[in-house]
Amino acid sequence: MNAAERYALWMNSPDVDEQTKAELRSIANDPQEIEERFYTELEFGTAGLRGILGAGDNRMNVYNVRKATEGLARYLTDTVNGTPRVCIAYDSRHCSDLFAKETACVLAAHGVRVFLYSTLHSVPQLSFTVLELHCDAGVVITASHNPPKYNGYKVYGRSGGQSAPDEAQAITDRIREVEGFRTAYKPFDEAVNDGSITLIGKDVDEIYYKKTTSLLTQPALVKEKGKDLKLVYTPLHGSGNVPVREVLKRIGVTNVTVVREQEAPDGDFPTVKAPNPEDPNAFTLAFRYAKEVGATVIIGTDPDSDRLGLAVKKTDGDWAVLTGNQIGAILIHSLLSSYRATGKLPDNGLVVRSVVSTQLADAICARFGVECREVLTGFRFISEQIAECERTHERTFLFGFEESYGFLAGGFARDKDAICAAMLVAEACVVYAEKGMTLYDALMEIYETYGFYREKVKSYTLEGKAGIEAIKNAMVLLRERPLESIAGVSVAKTEDFLKPEQTGLPRSNVLRFTLSDGAWVTVRPSGTEPKLKLYIGAHAETDAAVQQKLDGLMNDMDETLTALLGLK
Repeated sequence: MNAAERYALWMNSPDVDEQTKAELRSIANDPQEIEERFYTELEFGTAGLRGILGAGDNRMNVYNVRKATEGLARYLTDTVNGTPRVCIAYDSRHCSDLFAKETACVLAAHGVRVFLYSTLHSVPQLSFTVLELHCDAGVVITASHNPPKYNGYKVYGRSGGQSAPDEAQAITDRIREVEGFRTAYKPFDEAVNDGSITLIGKDVDEIYYKKTTSLLTQPALVKEKGKDLKLVYTPLHGSGNVPVREVLKRIGVTNVTVVREQEAPDGDFPTVKAPNPEDPNAFTLAFRYAKEVGATVIIGTDPDSDRLGLAVKKTDGDWAVLTGNQIGAILIHSLLSSYRATGKLPDNGLVVRSVVSTQLADAICARFGVECREVLTGFRFISEQIAECERTHERTFLFGFEESYGFLAGGFARDKDAICAAMLVAEACVVYAEKGMTLYDALMEIYETYGFYREKVKSYTLEGKAGIEAIKNAMVLLRERPLESIAGVSVAKTEDFLKPEQTGLPRSNVLRFTLSDGAWVTVRPSGTEPKLKLYIGAHAETDAAVQQKLDGLMNDMDETLTALLGLK
């Protein structure tokens, strides 16, 4: 069917409610909007569903949530011996609580035992709960750090990580079998009363808090000196407010000032353009609070509390908003140093980073005799490494990170954890303070020791059908005409991640160019947003030299990609 036929199907179906039809009537004379909403179905992948809220096949709404859940339920009843178990969490976005309940009701109608968080909870807590309650799957309703008009539906496997490609494909196949708008459905109150749905909260939270705080490397020092750390925290209207503050309080970091305007959950995210701790503008209000209380560090978490941003005070009194790579380097160096100082550094330690993250991690790990392993972008690949460590015992997982502000220690959760990361940042502040250093001092010391590694990222957003086609075409052209040099430096190695024989990693739509001077450039479409992403990295003996390299690489690649995407 084409878009117009799909639109008519929704308008004429007795199973579509009147409020939804009223929304669709409002676009009856807008063929472009009808095309955008109905030219395709919202695609289910390893990240589940993500899209703009609204009526239509290509939008997030109760009908697509029910349909996806119907497919998930059929997959679980087909593949699980006995009664399947699923846990569900949701964040502060519009409709998140509604979508969570709808998910629970469809699952319950299929005889699935459902564990639903009674209040908003984070992605890492959901991941943890999958393992803790021995669930066969998990669902969290969130669109992470996307703008307010988005929401999403993430599915987790029994390992606690996001669905693997084969599992996502199997769920997709069953979603496609669903006809029309009718799915199995048990009313919420009935399902709660008969035990099909169990509401969970503080009891499971307590286990998560205890396991998280057990990851401190120097708990006695933090308990004694933590009260001296002046820290500002913003949850950016999301789910981190309660767990981040609770964990910090438990370890002894009590001098925490919360940005009041961004404390309460709010799906409109009224104080920011987007609730993204990667964006320095997200810290605008926090800077004012830091000045008032004399804080030296600011922490921000996104709505589902899987990403953490960090700003640190410099020696000149100004503030530096750190990149995800810089945060990762500080946490790796702090953890490994503390493990060594306390005699807890294993001789088979493992740190895992994504292919687009800083190679400074490799240099730090080499100094401590720890393996730094590279995996594809997507935190589920890091979670797979944790599972392998537990299965083989050949390596002890210590830390994993992505440049996109995702960090994880331990292994009881299997997705990036901003709650745990906030705790580790606070511990690092206390440990370095004992040496008379701030986190900014620590970063400068790392650069002086290992050399200046710097990275840059640029995203090209092209929404809609035309945008998706432009991104696909750009990747095709890059493969057909591989780059021979970038910014005047020859390309020493080209790796196409669609060819596992070149990388030793699973197939992925990624191209990486390594230059003769060790710099690197990676291009990949986002798996969750309508974006083409450009990553560059370089290192040099001085900050000025590495910045010059980065500027040249960025200017050249920006010109190339802008042309390929048809943006000029």
